[in-house]
Amino acid sequence: MNESRERFRREREREKNTYTSPRLALRRVLLLAEGRQFREAAAILSRLGPGVLQSVASELPIDLLVEALPHSAHLIETLLNRLVSLEITPRPDLQCEAIAWRLVGLLGGDQGTGLRARTARLATALVQYMPDARDTVDARRRQLDSAVQGLGTHGLTADPSGSLISLHIAMKNELQRHVEVYKQALHKFEELSSVTLHSEPASSSHQRLLSLSHSDVERRLIDNKSLLTAVDKPALRQLPALVAQLAARVDCDKAVLASLGHIRRTDPALDLSDTRPVAGVLMNYSRGCAALLSMMSEGERERVSPFSSGEVEREGVLSGGEATPRSHTDSASDGYHSDSDDSQQHSDRSALVSQYAAVWTKAAEEVLPALGALEQLQQTPNLKYKIVFSVVVLSFRATISLRDKRIAEVKALLGAEGDESPATANFVASAMRLLRSTAHTFPLGEAERTVINQVVSTLREYPCLSSCGALHALAAASCRVAWALGARAPPLRIDTDFTPVVMNPDRHVRLHNSSRRSDLIKSFVWPALMDGNRCVFRAVVLT
Repeated sequence: MNESRERFRREREREKNTYTSPRLALRRVLLLAEGRQFREAAAILSRLGPGVLQSVASELPIDLLVEALPHSAHLIETLLNRLVSLEITPRPDLQCEAIAWRLVGLLGGDQGTGLRARTARLATALVQYMPDARDTVDARRRQLDSAVQGLGTHGLTADPSGSLISLHIAMKNELQRHVEVYKQALHKFEELSSVTLHSEPASSSHQRLLSLSHSDVERRLIDNKSLLTAVDKPALRQLPALVAQLAARVDCDKAVLASLGHIRRTDPALDLSDTRPVAGVLMNYSRGCAALLSMMSEGERERVSPFSSGEVEREGVLSGGEATPRSHTDSASDGYHSDSDDSQQHSDRSALVSQYAAVWTKAAEEVLPALGALEQLQQTPNLKYKIVFSVVVLSFRATISLRDKRIAEVKALLGAEGDESPATANFVASAMRLLRSTAHTFPLGEAERTVINQVVSTLREYPCLSSCGALHALAAASCRVAWALGARAPPLRIDTDFTPVVMNPDRHVRLHNSSRRSDLIKSFVWPALMDGNRCVFRAVVLT
């Protein structure tokens, strides 16, 4: 230990001199990093000239620094910022994807340890050094969310009688019906007359067919009609849909295993035992991606924008409701945190409005095209807009109902049911604060199922909706944002006034493919979001 301290002391004495030798500079940085003196190592890098810095960066074992995260965050951030500010080209390969994925793993499992504050500057430096980093992380987050959603697509399916059964049992029953019908059809072939069933080519010649008598044509019609009745059964038309569901489930499981394989390759120490639910692993990494994207976006806004958080929010409000509102990258932003409670509230509201805008983006870019591609809905092209609108409205109702139900259950468990005393009021207020802190993890499966069941039961004539993965994804995203908006104090609500017949520029915005010759509202596509009496996200309408 004494020898090590003496070595550090000698190295510190040399810090007064500027390093001109890449070898000595690299040795010094490695020595400090080995002793976990990352800030001292960062100070060395901050004083290196362009040529020495480029050489050191090329030789630096980045993989060891990645393993040391979050402790080495300041060192990596300093290195990235120096390389960017000095405009060094070509830029050394610093394994930016490995850095990003390590941050994702750490942030996904963060439990209030202050990790975000320690790594926020590194996230900003990372996206400046590699501008594609944000898109890469966002694409990975989408894959993880899709994989998690796919885990929930293996539920029950409807059979011709209207009951819900397993897909495998439904396919077995359907195939048995096919077998029985085909056997009957084969027997029917034995009963066909020679006029209908003929094997000689000459019997099918044009001249022979024109010579048929009235009784021959009548007999042929009877034979063909009886054969058609035997094979054209409405109950047999479910098999293609069942096969499509089975194919979708196979693809979903492939996506889950592919995501887990990527996680295992990038984090070999991760426990993926047979008893650990894979959804938890995927959701942790998805949360990590969302947190990293939030820090990247927030850092970019602080770096390039002189506007305050309120002005950023107004920008979102003005653009909200168009076909291309804020990207998913901004959807999870926590906003700018100041010491003022008012600034905190404005920041939280801005982040929630961005999340609401992100769900509309998902609906516009993914769900509406998916619904439009369903064969059963192609005869009613405007129905898809009503379905999307119904999903988001029902999501708010379902989450409010679930919240009230959960609080009532806890009050009943504690024997405080119906009690309006101050103590109970304080307890409810504490419960609401807890719900706000767990808004991104609270299980909302019951609310999601309620939304889907109401849509499917209302539109029974369109059974394809029950197996539409995009619709299920929209219900999940809508319930999640509705839960967060409702948990805010005071809550943000959707505007339930759907009676206006003329557009109000302060409350409504046209869908991109609406008629611009008229301001008459034909239907609502997405509801407005209200903060008290103030509209913070305009409704999307068809005119």
